Amino acid sequence: MQTFSISLLRHSSPFLRHTAIFHGGVGVRFKFLRSFSPLSARRDNPDVSRKPQPSKNMLRAKHIGKNYSSSLSPVLSPEHKPSLLESQAIGTVATAQANFMRVIVQDVANSVTSDDDNDSSKTGVELLCVVRAVLKKIRRRVLVGDKVLVGSIDWVDRRGMIENVFHRRSEILDPPVANVDHLLVLFSLDQPKLEPFTLTRFLVEAESTRIPLTLALNKTELISEEELETWKIRLRGWNYEPLFCSVGTKDGLDDIAFVLRDQTSVIVGPSGVGKSSLINVLRSNHGGGVVEDENWFEPMLGNKWFDDQRVGEVSSRSGRGKHTTRNVSLLPVSEGGYLADTPGFNQPSLLKVTKHSLAHCFPEIRNMIESEKCGFRDCLHIGEPGCVVKGDWERYPYYLQLLDEIRIREEFQLRTFGTKREDDVRYKVGDMGVKHAEPRLMPKKHRRESRKKTKQTMISELDEFEDEDSDLYIENDPIVQAIENENKRQ
Repeated sequence: MQTFSISLLRHSSPFLRHTAIFHGGVGVRFKFLRSFSPLSARRDNPDVSRKPQPSKNMLRAKHIGKNYSSSLSPVLSPEHKPSLLESQAIGTVATAQANFMRVIVQDVANSVTSDDDNDSSKTGVELLCVVRAVLKKIRRRVLVGDKVLVGSIDWVDRRGMIENVFHRRSEILDPPVANVDHLLVLFSLDQPKLEPFTLTRFLVEAESTRIPLTLALNKTELISEEELETWKIRLRGWNYEPLFCSVGTKDGLDDIAFVLRDQTSVIVGPSGVGKSSLINVLRSNHGGGVVEDENWFEPMLGNKWFDDQRVGEVSSRSGRGKHTTRNVSLLPVSEGGYLADTPGFNQPSLLKVTKHSLAHCFPEIRNMIESEKCGFRDCLHIGEPGCVVKGDWERYPYYLQLLDEIRIREEFQLRTFGTKREDDVRYKVGDMGVKHAEPRLMPKKHRRESRKKTKQTMISELDEFEDEDSDLYIENDPIVQAIENENKRQ
């Protein structure tokens, strides 16, 4: 008969423990290492000398240093000019891909021993950077367009680490870009065909950011003059004055270049509408513009990273664009300013839009409530008593559809997460009354599994192994099989 036993043997050494499992005469031995502790070493060896106790001055210096080092990189104001070391610089995030950021250097430390030519040669250098781990722990995301503080720079290999982020003047989520001055919502009139509800969803997402936006419609050469005039009248009913253009024939590009000059603009829209093609034309010498002196990307214009963007064709099967652009890139424009090329997507998330702020994202509703207010402050404009918004405008069904979607999402978030929102940083008061900050870690992500839970998991796995072995033993036992066969005969 097979036997199953567990034997726990403690090694004579305080750092090693053996666990042996004997099954059927075969022994399997596991080794578990225990982390070294001065207390356990002193317990096992009384001759170990005790560490001298620090004085009050040493404790105070220790806590002051800990408070200074654990400040967790407070957000810097845009006007703040920190004193830089030789291995530090201030730059702008030009592109983000996977866990790496490409940062263009704007300002470096003013060294007394080095020449001004050496310092100026570092301006415009492209650095391949990673993000400091503490920024990830406190969930401070680094976006394209952020002004950042870079440290631990290796000027030879052109690598560094992003240590801090300056305060943003604006931010958008779809796509994730910071410090945006203008939004260009670009759609095509055909290939892919313009869908009113998809256009409405993009416009609502753009309106929710409170950033000035311009609506542009590309590929005018693919439709007739009658269809073009119909869309002009229809969009004016939406209270928008769109710009019509064609990248293929170069029509209407002067108006777009005039609107986007000398500012950081983001082009958003579905795949296949011509975002990358438009950027390639605007970044060329179209219009004879000259790059301004304050353009920090000027030394990088010859870099392959800032070559023309990849352009794909519309799928012949689905009629939609293919995902050619994979990451967000901030690119210089020949007439001044920057353009952010973004991946195409068909469904903006609308995460920042609430059921009460949705109405302000429709210009039709804003015009209605400017002259006359509704009877209730929290009116959702779905037929409440005293509501001045009627349902006699074209996009009212789209408003109701988006409102239902947002209400379902908010109810789900309320049931799942509740109303309590904890900060990403917590503060503790240590000895001597010194207050220091610590990151509030997310559960089950940064915390190590306890030793108690590890032992419980090991015991449960052994129990399961024992149950499986007993079942296997019963199935293979000839006596049990003989008894079962005898019962079947009777």
